[in-house]
Amino acid sequence: MRMTKLFLAAAAAIGVLHAVPAFAQGPQCGNTSAGFDAWVADFKQTAAANGVSQSVLSRAFANVNYNKPTIAADRGQKSFKLSFDAFMQKRGGAAVISRGRSMKAANQALFASIERRFGVPAGPLIAIWGMETGFGSYMGNQHTLSAVSTLAYDCRRSDYFTDQLYAALQLVSEGYLSPQAKGAAHGEIGQTQFLPRNVVRFGADGDGDGRVDMVGSRADALASTANFLKGHGWRAGAGYQPGEPNFVAIQGWNAASVYQQAIAYIGQQIDGGR
Repeated sequence: MRMTKLFLAAAAAIGVLHAVPAFAQGPQCGNTSAGFDAWVADFKQTAAANGVSQSVLSRAFANVNYNKPTIAADRGQKSFKLSFDAFMQKRGGAAVISRGRSMKAANQALFASIERRFGVPAGPLIAIWGMETGFGSYMGNQHTLSAVSTLAYDCRRSDYFTDQLYAALQLVSEGYLSPQAKGAAHGEIGQTQFLPRNVVRFGADGDGDGRVDMVGSRADALASTANFLKGHGWRAGAGYQPGEPNFVAIQGWNAASVYQQAIAYIGQQIDGGR
C-alpha cells in the first residue's frame, strides 16, 4: 500500500465513521443467523449514506455470509484462560523459540533495519509472528469479509467490529483487500494477523516496493507489527518484560495476560536475555 494512500485511507475511514450519527442509527445487531441478511441490507444503506460507493459495497458483499466458524471461535477462546505453562505447551512455545532463533539468524539484515526504523528488536516481533501464524505458514481459511461482517452484526462487540468493517471496505476501495480474501476467524489479515483497522493505521512498507502486503511480504508484516508496537508506546532501548516500559505496547497487541506474558518470554529467549 502506498503510504500516501494509507494515510488518506485512515483519514477517509475516520471521516466516514464520524459521519454516521448525522444520518441514522445503524442496523440492528443480532445473536443468531436469522437476521443477518436483513442486517447486511441495512448496513449497506447506512454505509452508502456515509459515502461508501455502491461499487465497493457490491464487490465487498458479493460473497458475504453469516460465518458460523467465526462465532464459534469468538465464543471459544479457552486457551487464554490457561496457566502460563499450559498456554506455552498448547501453543508450542518451545518450538516458536527454537525456530524463532533460526529465523532471526536468517533475516539479520531485515530485523536490523526494522529496529533502526521503529526501535523494536527482533525478539517480540518473531514471537508474535511465530505465535500468530507459525511464521506465515498458516494464515487462516475463513472468508475475511464474512468474518468481519458477522462480528459487526453480532451483538457482543458490534460497535468495535463495525469500525473494522468500515476499515475493510476502505481497503477494498483502495485495492489492498480482495473481496475473496481469506484469513483468521475474526477477520485478521496476514502473517502477523492484523485486523483491518490496524492495517489502515499501522501498515508499513518493509521491503521498499511502495505497497503493504501483509500476506505475501514478511518484511511488510514485520515492519507493520513494529509500527503497531511503536504506536502503542514502544520506546527504543527500553525493556519489554512485565513491569518494564515496553510491556504496555505488548499489552496493546492482545488483551489476554497469558498471551502478553508468552510474547515477552519468547521474545526474551530469542533476543538472548535482552
